[in-house]
Amino acid sequence: EESPRFKIIPMMKYFLLMTLLFSIKASAQEKLYDSVLAKKLGADKNGMKGYILVLLKTGPNKTTNQQFIDSCFAGHMQNMGVMVKADKLVVAGPLGKNDKTYRGILILKLTSIEEAEKLLQTDPAIHSGLLAPELYKWYGSAALAAYLPFAEKISKN
Repeated sequence: EESPRFKIIPMMKYFLLMTLLFSIKASAQEKLYDSVLAKKLGADKNGMKGYILVLLKTGPNKTTNQQFIDSCFAGHMQNMGVMVKADKLVVAGPLGKNDKTYRGILILKLTSIEEAEKLLQTDPAIHSGLLAPELYKWYGSAALAAYLPFAEKISKN
């Protein structure tokens, strides 16, 4: 009959192996942490930071004047470029057709709803009422803004 001691040894080996693997993984993660980059990006201890999430909906202005609409949306695109250059806009993009009249999203590198509302009034499509913004405080990765230089490099237009 086998002694209970011999059954414990495989468990001890497993436990020691798992402990070693976890310590190696923890050590590797510590080496990956870049405090300079974290500070530059405004990251907290979790690598996160606050933003303003903007959901753009169809606004109350129901004009059918195509020249006016085209002009406002051309200004909308130009304004997003201005916000990127001012280091205020992190992400922007349209949404697919949906039954909630949502048109697109923006993620702003701001933490104040009031400051975001003021900034958004510089957008002709919002200012004219063609688009209506819904603003929310959002907590996301501080590295989000680091993708913008890559986005510019992969766009042909």
